[in-house]
Amino acid sequence: MSRKFQKPIKAYANKEFLESKQARGLRILSEYVEPQARFEQYRVDDTIVFMGSARLMARDTAEAALREAEETGGDVERARRDLEMSRYYEDARGLACKLTLWSKNLDEDDRRFVVCTGGGPGIMEAANRGASEAKGVNVGLSISLPFEQHENPYVTRELGFEFHYFFMRKFWFTYPAKAIVFFPGGFGTLDELFEMLTLLQTRKIRKHMPIVLYGSDFWRSVVNFETLVRHGTISAEDLDLMMITDSVDEAYNHITRELTDYALEIPGATL
Repeated sequence: MSRKFQKPIKAYANKEFLESKQARGLRILSEYVEPQARFEQYRVDDTIVFMGSARLMARDTAEAALREAEETGGDVERARRDLEMSRYYEDARGLACKLTLWSKNLDEDDRRFVVCTGGGPGIMEAANRGASEAKGVNVGLSISLPFEQHENPYVTRELGFEFHYFFMRKFWFTYPAKAIVFFPGGFGTLDELFEMLTLLQTRKIRKHMPIVLYGSDFWRSVVNFETLVRHGTISAEDLDLMMITDSVDEAYNHITRELTDYALEIPGATL
């Protein structure tokens, strides 16, 4: 009895192989090549990255949560804290809107200084929302997590990504970035901040990269940079790697001035 011929599967179409341990290198490479191809297709040369907590909420949402807590005997103290912290959501939204309008008015063929976030809720949503309200494209670099993370509805559909590997996601945060704004956040935000400062301090990033820490009360209480200087673990000059502010206008003026002076004539992603 003759056996029915079964055509062999090409390696690149073999799902079982592609998800195997042996193909990990291919999966890592795909998280480099596919975003690169999409950025080129949609002519995104440079980004302004917004980092911050996924847990912060819009003012109207926080106000509604406080009313509900007061009416039902819920956690009023937490609701009041969330309402106070919602100012950072609104400021991120406003700053992203202003930067997007500035970027759209540049005399450029390609898209320059596009707002980019981690694609999730909180500060990420606020920045994507502000860029969307300015009718600008924006990027969301989300990651698969067992909790908390989902792509917010304001990310430009064609520029929404989902990563498996944190380090590849970090690469795409860093490589096209020309400025980064850090709003209050948790472990992830702190991890991203200190990695970026380390890359700048050690000159692994050679391009000029303005770093803005937004929210002076938060940042000065969470990280005492002056103490690091006093103990000699960083240099006083290292404090020049960042700017701390509470003003949308001040952050906007600083970023646009730095980009005009150092990045406008150098399109593309260069480390």
